[in-house]
Amino acid sequence: MIIARSIDELRQALSASQRPAFVPTMGNLHAGHIKLVELAKPQGDCTVVSIFVNRLQFLPHEDFDSYPRTWEADCAKLQAAGCDVVFAPRETDLYPEAQTVKVHADPALGDILEGEFRPGFFTGVSTVVMKLFMSVFAGKAQGVAVFGKKDYQQLMVIRQMVRQFALPITVLGVDTCRAEDGLALSSRNGYLSERERAEALQLSLALRALGRDALAAADALASHLPALEAKAMTALSQRGWQTDYLTVRRRNDLQAPQAGDALVVLGAAKLGTTRLIDNFDI
Repeated sequence: MIIARSIDELRQALSASQRPAFVPTMGNLHAGHIKLVELAKPQGDCTVVSIFVNRLQFLPHEDFDSYPRTWEADCAKLQAAGCDVVFAPRETDLYPEAQTVKVHADPALGDILEGEFRPGFFTGVSTVVMKLFMSVFAGKAQGVAVFGKKDYQQLMVIRQMVRQFALPITVLGVDTCRAEDGLALSSRNGYLSERERAEALQLSLALRALGRDALAAADALASHLPALEAKAMTALSQRGWQTDYLTVRRRNDLQAPQAGDALVVLGAAKLGTTRLIDNFDI
């Protein structure tokens, strides 16, 4: 397994590759990340994983400095999974000068839900992903990038960016990897206390209940949905959560649904100091 620290080292490592398969991460890898790597391997002729905690997508009060960094454990897991190249740039390698040129998501998609509660988040995500794509796929006729569906809105933003910039990249979305009890795996789950870990499953349960209620009201969903969403948020708040949103949206663009639309239910809420997200197609 090759470890590349600079863009030049990465491109040298990929010089013989015609179709890289790429998994971008911020490290602190768990079974969900490894599943992405394993699914990426047959998609290309060289499997690349990036480990980079991207300052641009963190708000000033968020956990950039304390975000878990587990380099040695990450490398051991990637080697066992058959990763070919790890791209682990320092901040000065990826951003040698202030990144004043940025990629802004379509506001209709990027300024709602996560974008509303974390303003600027998708600008940071889109900018770093574009830079990583240019580092990995420069000079390649085609490539594959693999993302988890737990970050559902992020996946949609990246797909739209790839489509509108006509990048020669196929973006694959992989179903959320879950613990045995159904909790979506997340690097931030490590912040949870034992009591909070037991409670954390309530977010996915609340989303599933909201989804059932939405399907039951499908014939008049638009008129019933505000009350259903408020009910779901109140129930979670009464358990001590700080809820940002629990909502049902149209699956293809995350806009307000109408009868007959394919639907997704999404939620974000804070338990103690840990903010968790989840979603389900319904």
